[in-house]
Amino acid sequence: MKLFSISVLCKGATKTNLLKAAYDLSSFSFFQRSSVQEFMAFTCSLIVERSASGSRSSVKEKDYMCHAYVRDDGLSVVVVADSEYPQRVAFSLIDKVLLEFSSQIDSTFWTTGSPETIHYTGLDSYLAKYQNPKEADALTKAQAEVEETKVILHNTMESLLQRGEKLDDLVQRSEQLGDTSKAFYKTARKHNSCCKMM
Repeated sequence: MKLFSISVLCKGATKTNLLKAAYDLSSFSFFQRSSVQEFMAFTCSLIVERSASGSRSSVKEKDYMCHAYVRDDGLSVVVVADSEYPQRVAFSLIDKVLLEFSSQIDSTFWTTGSPETIHYTGLDSYLAKYQNPKEADALTKAQAEVEETKVILHNTMESLLQRGEKLDDLVQRSEQLGDTSKAFYKTARKHNSCCKMM
């Protein structure tokens, strides 16, 4: 999973204004980076320009996904990532950037500002932090931990089921268990036989 860029833009009546952007183009060759950056900036502007105010969208462009949110007031954020990057995490990042940017930069600068004149430094740290969505996003991290737990539990259940066949023989031969306990075990096994299908 890879996050390539975060761009903050303002959708105006006639044009879209790029306010600030951060890029991680380390996976591209040195000679491609400036062209890739220009293409990403162009694509982000085009997506915001063509999106309705108050809308969220995810646009696939070759191997990349562009996740965008254009607020009703025109302030917009576009995240460019690979197709494996979780959409929910991308939109969570977009919401955080929009909230932080709008609280730090006055709206009077949104239509006239430029990347050189807007003094907002949060994008680089967000770009670095969100490279690993499992670490950056608490819900994704918890979900990954649950998935790992499921695998461990599943493996444990499989190993128990394998021992279960031998356990039947042990129960029958056991001198520690009385006839009532052996009968209870057999009855319980019959009633729980539906669980063998899991």
